[in-house]
Amino acid sequence: MLRYAILRIFGAIPTLLLVIALAFLMVHAAPGGPFDAERMLSPEVEANIARAYHLDESLPQQFVRYVRGLLRGDLGPSYVYLDRNVSEVISRALPVSMQLGVLAMLLAIVVGIAAGLTAALSKNSFIDRFVTGIAMTGISVPVFVVAPVMVLVFAVYLNWFPASWTGGGGVSRLILPVVVLALPQIAYIARLTRASMIGVLSSDYVRTARAQGLRTSSIIRYHALKPAMLPLVSYMGPAIAGILTGSVVVEQVFGIPGLGQFFVTGALNRDYTLVLGIVILYAALVIGLNLIVDLLYGILDPRIGGR
Repeated sequence: MLRYAILRIFGAIPTLLLVIALAFLMVHAAPGGPFDAERMLSPEVEANIARAYHLDESLPQQFVRYVRGLLRGDLGPSYVYLDRNVSEVISRALPVSMQLGVLAMLLAIVVGIAAGLTAALSKNSFIDRFVTGIAMTGISVPVFVVAPVMVLVFAVYLNWFPASWTGGGGVSRLILPVVVLALPQIAYIARLTRASMIGVLSSDYVRTARAQGLRTSSIIRYHALKPAMLPLVSYMGPAIAGILTGSVVVEQVFGIPGLGQFFVTGALNRDYTLVLGIVILYAALVIGLNLIVDLLYGILDPRIGGR
């Protein structure tokens, strides 16, 4: 297992470098520049600005300079937030996104697994059809529809929660964003748990356990739960990375100063370094969480750990 983990870590380095290179080329290929929105400047001033930020260099030179900075832990200066560098912007926004993401993921795991297990144990019943229908609805309806509807119902009409991040303090302002973030994940987790558990419960060793007189709760706890979680664990890696780095739609709707909102602002204003910093953070999270998923596979299934 240790050898496998080391190989995966070293194998992730080329992947991360490829992501950095592609992201660098894509943000620089977009039309316009970070200072195009400024008032008309003289050619001399524009040249001085470009020289100060090394934008007068060729793309290969800028890329090499950027990678050298990354190796030192320097994500570069922000072109929009001139009083802060990218590391400072991310360090302020990431805790907000992580707070929402952790709470939403915990809610999704608890509710999704419980709903999926309930549906699997009540296969083809009304409960199963109800859970499946709700899950399909949660998967089908996009977040940019759910979020405004939730605000309209629970913030405007019922006045139970604040409609925006600045509209209230404490726990109340977290509830709507967390629920909206969690709803699609609840739907996916419930579907995965139901399908996986039904497959495991129909396996030969579970039928043998039932023939030996074991109770259903004991069969699920000691024989079925671990193998049923394998597809879910595989899904959780990229899902957690995505939800921790913030949802663009949710943060825009609720005015949350998280990574998603800064990413949109950076993209619209051609803030190359800020967009690159957030992309690299997301890529590193996906790679790291996928590695953790592989290690969890070995714990849940010893046959995989012995590769």
